[in-house]
Amino acid sequence: MTRITTAYAFSSSVENLQQRQAELVRAQEQMTSGKRVLKASDDPTAAARAERARAMEQRADATTRAIDASRNSMTLTESALSDAGELVQQARELIVAAGNASYSDAERADTANQIAAIRKQLLAVANRGDGTGGYVFSGQGSSQAPFIDQPGGVGYTGSGGATQVASDEQLPLTLDGNETWLAAPTGNGVFTTSSNSASAWIDAGRVTSPAAITGSAYQIQFTVANGATTYSVIKDGSTAVLSDQPYTSGQAIQVDGMALSVSGTPGQGDSFDIQPSTPSASIFSVLDKVVAELKTPSRSAAQTTQTVQSGLRDIDSVANHLQSTRSMTGELLKRIDSVQGRVDDLKLYGKTTESNAEDLDMAQAISDFSNKQTGYSAALQTYASMQKLSLFNYING
Repeated sequence: MTRITTAYAFSSSVENLQQRQAELVRAQEQMTSGKRVLKASDDPTAAARAERARAMEQRADATTRAIDASRNSMTLTESALSDAGELVQQARELIVAAGNASYSDAERADTANQIAAIRKQLLAVANRGDGTGGYVFSGQGSSQAPFIDQPGGVGYTGSGGATQVASDEQLPLTLDGNETWLAAPTGNGVFTTSSNSASAWIDAGRVTSPAAITGSAYQIQFTVANGATTYSVIKDGSTAVLSDQPYTSGQAIQVDGMALSVSGTPGQGDSFDIQPSTPSASIFSVLDKVVAELKTPSRSAAQTTQTVQSGLRDIDSVANHLQSTRSMTGELLKRIDSVQGRVDDLKLYGKTTESNAEDLDMAQAISDFSNKQTGYSAALQTYASMQKLSLFNYING
């Protein structure tokens, strides 16, 4: 038989009262914070799961900042390429106008000045800043404008390549300016034609059989004898591919998978060169060449026609190259949006995991708080009743 002393009864009641009070306070703290797990000791497993989820969210936030930087940079790049495309189109229209047979030397020189002004605007676009002290087309970074106008033409002073964001996602911050502005394919993309004639011109040519393309250099040489004009095609400076062929203005000359048309009246010793295309065409060098030729006075109609045809060929090549780069930038922006979606999903997953691990079910918490409040009130009443059960109260009663 266990003896329960008055002191033990009082001590047990006080201990029970304090425990219920602590539970009530903890329930109040949970309801106030909205968290079921306030410290790791409340639920070590849930606390660890929530901590991992928070780390996931922090990584997602860092990636989001990197994505925003890449998106801003590529948006600026796309805008610059759009502006460049419009300027190139304006220059093309002026080159077409310069081919007007009624133009005088002064009018062609005026057209050349307009093209030169467009060229300056294009240089400003190529050197456009990114708003943070850098440059859109600086490649791997440069503290100075990446393009410099020098006596030999526009040169690239930036660092080759491209800069990417510092995150797990491979997203660009810059583009290679040299590749964008100075590396379009020359000619028609397979070969390029040029002329030394003052009375005839050659078109851009076309490929008739890709498998037959040799990549060699050719020269079409003209001979005028007894009123008859013939031509020969020499390969690599020594091998005659065609010899003494009769010439007809505008008729295609076909050789090794290529078709070219020479028009006009070639003179004795006139020649037309065919060189393999290289990725070295610059919008600036193309316009510089056109401007220089249009400003040259007393040129023949054939020479002007050659300038216009070659200029249109080259500017179209550069325009297509810029458009391809712009399309690539658009694809990058699309990819950035896709990455952003994945990161948002990852962050949402982290928040959901964190919430499931430590957040409070408010409805259940209110019910539990009500029960604890009732229990605490009952404990208070019990304690008050026990105070009246002492031996002294009994004797005094």
